Amino acid sequence: MKKVLLLTLAITIMWQQSANAWGRLGHEVVIKVAERHLTEKAKRNIAKYMNYDLKTDAVWMDHHRRDKEIAYTSAWHVYNVDENHNYDPNPRLNKGDAIMAICVAEYNLSHYKELSDSTVLMNLRMLLHFVGDMHCPTHSYVPGPRCFWECTLNGQKQKSFHGVYDKMPEMLYGKASAEEVAAEIDTAKKREIKKAQAGTLFDWAKDCGDNNAVIYEWNPFNTEELNPDTVELSRDLVARQLRNAGYRLAYLLNKFFGE
Repeated sequence: MKKVLLLTLAITIMWQQSANAWGRLGHEVVIKVAERHLTEKAKRNIAKYMNYDLKTDAVWMDHHRRDKEIAYTSAWHVYNVDENHNYDPNPRLNKGDAIMAICVAEYNLSHYKELSDSTVLMNLRMLLHFVGDMHCPTHSYVPGPRCFWECTLNGQKQKSFHGVYDKMPEMLYGKASAEEVAAEIDTAKKREIKKAQAGTLFDWAKDCGDNNAVIYEWNPFNTEELNPDTVELSRDLVARQLRNAGYRLAYLLNKFFGE
C-alpha cells in the first residue's frame, strides 16, 4: 500500500512539474523583471505580506492547484483567443481562465487594506503567477485543435507540444539564475516599457495572442517532428513575453501597493 501511495505521489509531482507554464525558471524571471521596476513604497507594502524573496512563490499556484481549498483554480492557468486573437471567455465560462483570475486578483488588491492578510497573500500569489501564465505561448489557446499533441524535437520525444514551451526558458537559458536572465532581457527603454504597460488586461491578452500565434507557423497543428530550429526560433519571442509579463506585473503591483 505504501509503495502504491509513493508511486501515485511521484506521478502527481511529475505531472505538476510538467504543467507549469514557463517552468519554475520562467515564472521566477517574470517576477525578477517586475522587481527591477517596483517602487520602493510598493516593495515595502508587499513585504508586509511576503517578507521573503517573491520568487519563492513563483509556482505556488501550480503546486497547490489540486489542494481541496483552492481546487477551483485548477483550470485558471490558460485562456482562449478568437481568430483575431482577441480574448474569448466563452470556451471556459464554467471553469474560468487566467484572464478571469487576474481580474479577480485586481479587484481584491485594489482595496487590499480592507482584506485579511491571508486573503491579500492569496491574491498576490495569483497575480504573480497568472500574469506569467497569460504570456506563455501555449497558454493562450488559438482556435483549432488543442495544443497538447505528442511530438519529437531533435530526436527526443516530448510528452506534449504544450510542454515544450512550458520548459522553453530552461532550454534557452540553461542553468542561469532568474536574476541573471532578468538582467539579460530587461533591455527595453522607458517608452517601450510604457507601451507594453499601456491599455487594459484585454489589450494585453490580444498582444499575447498576436505574439504567440507564430509558434504555429513554425510548427503547424499536429506536426509530429518539430522544426529542429524551434528552440532558437523561440528565443526572441520568449524573451519578449517574459519581459512584457514582468513589466505588466510591475505596473499592477505598483498600482495597488505603490500609491
